[in-house]
Amino acid sequence: MFAVIKTGGKQVRVVEGQEIYVEKLDVNENDTYEFTEVLALGGETTVLGQPLVDGAKVVAKVMKQGRGKKIIVFKYKRRKNYRRKQGHRQAYTKLVIEKIIA
Repeated sequence: MFAVIKTGGKQVRVVEGQEIYVEKLDVNENDTYEFTEVLALGGETTVLGQPLVDGAKVVAKVMKQGRGKKIIVFKYKRRKNYRRKQGHRQAYTKLVIEKIIA
């Protein structure tokens, strides 16, 4: 069975036991988090929400809060002596999907 959930402005397809990385959620490590915005459920039969599936939720366990690898944002305009260098590390939350409740 799989589910399509909405989190952080993105849609993620998940199955039980899967590890996912999502935009930072305001929860502590080893807590459980429930996704109530379930867009679709799949398995033997597929259920599509309009826009959400009623009564469906996905329960996940928070494994880690962290930050991704550093990326360099470099802005440059030729011949104008314009250079801007900036680093960025995106915050994330690592989750393990425990169960999908239909």
